[in-house]
Amino acid sequence: MLLLATTINYTDRQVLGVLAPFLQEKIGWNEIQYSYIVTAFQAAYAIGLLGAGAIIDKFGTRLGYALAIGVWSLAAAGHSLATGVVSFAVARFALGLGEAGNFPAAIKAVAEWFPQRERALAAGIFNSGSNVGAIVAPILVPVVAARWGWQATFLCTSALSALWLVMWLRTYRTPGEQPKLSAAERAYIGHEPPTRAVRVAWSQLLRHRQAWTMVAAKFITDPIWWFFLFWLPKFLHARYGLSLLELGLPLVSIFLLADLGSIGGGWLAARFIKLGWSANRARKSAMLVCALLIVPVVFAAKASHLWLAVALIGMATAGHQGWSANVYTLASDLFPRHAVASVVGLGGFAGAVGGMLISTVIGLLLQTTGSYVPVFMLAGSAYLIALAVVHALTPRLQPVRLASAGGANPSS
Repeated sequence: MLLLATTINYTDRQVLGVLAPFLQEKIGWNEIQYSYIVTAFQAAYAIGLLGAGAIIDKFGTRLGYALAIGVWSLAAAGHSLATGVVSFAVARFALGLGEAGNFPAAIKAVAEWFPQRERALAAGIFNSGSNVGAIVAPILVPVVAARWGWQATFLCTSALSALWLVMWLRTYRTPGEQPKLSAAERAYIGHEPPTRAVRVAWSQLLRHRQAWTMVAAKFITDPIWWFFLFWLPKFLHARYGLSLLELGLPLVSIFLLADLGSIGGGWLAARFIKLGWSANRARKSAMLVCALLIVPVVFAAKASHLWLAVALIGMATAGHQGWSANVYTLASDLFPRHAVASVVGLGGFAGAVGGMLISTVIGLLLQTTGSYVPVFMLAGSAYLIALAVVHALTPRLQPVRLASAGGANPSS
């Protein structure tokens, strides 16, 4: 269910990226105006994350997730009514508000249902839905748009969200509420007994370096993924002259590699832990491998052949998704379960703010120079910088202890 939700989430947001070269010519927006539309989504995503984690922690994964996907289902349908820059920006803003709940809810569900040693792999599996969604979009969008018009593509993803919502409400329960769970299964998960929901304020979380670890990791690297998601179709169209129907195969290839990276990054950390490595060594070693995979993307902007560029970008997206699976798992490594969604929301907010900044910069760069070289150079270096910051902030990944009443343990 988490994989399906994340797939729909990224299909929804990727539809505009795939249609962007076509809509830019049809509606007439320029590079800066497109960056404003992208920024509207990211601004709403950031605002949504201000409260999404806290709402999910307070009301539970089942109801919190249902609310989020209900909002983004309606917002996806709203795109079909857009006619210009402002109306597209409004629709993207509403979509961002709803989609902000996806990752805090999914990470909390993983923390509820998986023992610590399996969480990175579980996160990698559901996070691979972001790549599946990015694969589905370039396959689905050109066909639907060519047959029924571009508006139908947004209505299609809205219907998928509504179907998932019905399935989720019928099936999901926490381990404590699941009568079919055996005592052995409960012990294997490491189930914690139900506790009174406690609102963990961001001001409390930010007293700890562990929270700043999440903030830094997401702020530095999330903008690179936003670039891959929203600008790759435009880059391939501008650099290699690909039409809407020709974009499908290169984009599918790139995000298939990303899918492998998402699962592989989580598997690698789990494998290191099974070898007897500490969580600290295993997590950071896996993150280093992922960061090194991304470095060669600096050459993508000047690649002489389409498929060389696809290979370089695909390797980078694989590295990002492997990195991301481990970064998400840091939240459950460093904080108790009742605070996990709030911590993920805090990190996601930082990533969305970083994404807003880079979107504006990209729009200005492309409008004035038309060159993607500086952006790819930034992408290739960001992850090694982020890993250095993560290690400086939490050299041993020491968990935080939060008092049950909402106060912090001074020694944590």
